[in-house]
Amino acid sequence: MVKIAVAGGSGQVAHEIIDALIATGKHEITILSRNASAGDSAPGVMWRAVNYDDKSSLVGALQGIHTVLSFIQLLSDPENKSQKTLIDAAIVAGVNRFAPSEWGSSGTVDMPWWTGKEEVREYLKKVNEKGKVLQYTLIQPGLFLDYLASPYKTAKHVAPLDTMFDFQNRRAIVVEGYDAIMTLTTAEDLAAVVAGAVDYDGEWPEIGGISGNRIPISQILKIGEEVRGRPFTIETVKLDDLENGELKTSWILGKRHKAFAGDDDEAARMLKTVLIGMLLSSTKGAWDVSDEFNRLLPDYNFTQAEDFLTQVWEGKP
Repeated sequence: MVKIAVAGGSGQVAHEIIDALIATGKHEITILSRNASAGDSAPGVMWRAVNYDDKSSLVGALQGIHTVLSFIQLLSDPENKSQKTLIDAAIVAGVNRFAPSEWGSSGTVDMPWWTGKEEVREYLKKVNEKGKVLQYTLIQPGLFLDYLASPYKTAKHVAPLDTMFDFQNRRAIVVEGYDAIMTLTTAEDLAAVVAGAVDYDGEWPEIGGISGNRIPISQILKIGEEVRGRPFTIETVKLDDLENGELKTSWILGKRHKAFAGDDDEAARMLKTVLIGMLLSSTKGAWDVSDEFNRLLPDYNFTQAEDFLTQVWEGKP
């Protein structure tokens, strides 16, 4: 049995992983939240209200905890103060393992909404520079394969989001001259692997890549055309235009993430930024995720993209 603390446990990805941990029946789980009544408790789970600005309070909440999984929302954590304080408290409390708020791409280039990840990564390196005081891993599953099912919800908690691959309308946006590698992993697979990682007896790798499917964009489009029954309309954008903040396409993303609280105009600007960022970052390898946890947990069978998408889109108009 491992005692686990989940920081920011009210979020969608956190809920997927909490459910997988509960299903093992092995662990005591404490969900840290600014609001202790944020969710219902299941057997072996309790919610605890914390102040992420109060290190001593966090130290008390982390007493006896073996593993901390952080899902603190980066957009809601100016200067990463909450997550840095959580790291400091984990060290003082004697926590063994820490997973910062990652849960996506390996790189953050051209994705300003994720710049905080780089600062937290450097902070974790710094606290261990004179000797390891905290074992940590950057859990990176790439892009959720579930998003290619949008607008259909395929995960229990993770809601649909739009990407440059629009299977519903049989269209996509690609960067001229680039056939980037994308890592696609279902939310269910991520949760199962994290549960396996918690049970893993060895030392966690600092980079914790989870590679459900590692495929080029051209193959994603081929699968899309096969499961949707006819060719996609492909719009091609130039790298230079993207670098200049220009998006010369007939459509952009439609669904905004619940973490973004701005008005409609701000949301439209953010969605444009996200699409440009995803396209640019893909050309620079940000979504080509490594496979450290695949190798540590070799018996796990990942959901294959073609099987998943065939099942999702079969019979859909």
